[in-house]
Amino acid sequence: MYDPREESPLAHDAIHKPHAHHSHHHDAKGFVREVAHVSEERGLRLTPLRMEVLELVAAAAKPVKAYDLLDQLREKHGNAAPPTVYRALDFLLEQGFIHKLESINAFVSCHHPAEAHQVPFLICDVCSGAEEVCDERVAELIEAQAKALGFRAQAQTLEVHGVCKRCRKS
Repeated sequence: MYDPREESPLAHDAIHKPHAHHSHHHDAKGFVREVAHVSEERGLRLTPLRMEVLELVAAAAKPVKAYDLLDQLREKHGNAAPPTVYRALDFLLEQGFIHKLESINAFVSCHHPAEAHQVPFLICDVCSGAEEVCDERVAELIEAQAKALGFRAQAQTLEVHGVCKRCRKS
C-alpha cells in the first residue's frame, strides 16, 4: 500500500507517528491467537463460528465482504445463513477485533485488537487493498476540531480512496 514516507524524507515526521503498540498483522494465525488471548482476558465467548469468521477475515488478502464470507462458510457448512455471519461480524466489530470499511462495505482485521482506537484507512480503488493508518494524531485532531465546534463525536470513520503504490507502478 502507499507509503507517503517514500515520496518525501520529511513526510515521516509530518504524517506518521507510530502507534504505541505498533505491530501490523500479516500473520493471520498470530492475529487469531492474539484475539483469542484478548477474548479470554475479557471473559468473552469466542464461539466456533465467531472464530471461523475471524479466521476468514484475517486470512483475506484484502477487505472481505459479508457475502463472500458466507460463501466460504457454505463450502464447509452448507446451511450457513446471512444472519449467522452478520451476528459474528457484529460481535467482532463491537470488540474491536475487526474494522468495517463503510465505503466499500467490507471487513478487515484490526492491527491492534487489544485496545480501542479510531483509525483512518487508505483504500486502493484499483486492487481494493486497504491499509490501516496507525497515527493517533489523526483521530485526536478530528476529535479536537469537533469539540471546538461544540460537536460531540460518537464515532469516526475516515476512509481515503486513491491508488496504492503497487498499482501506480503497474
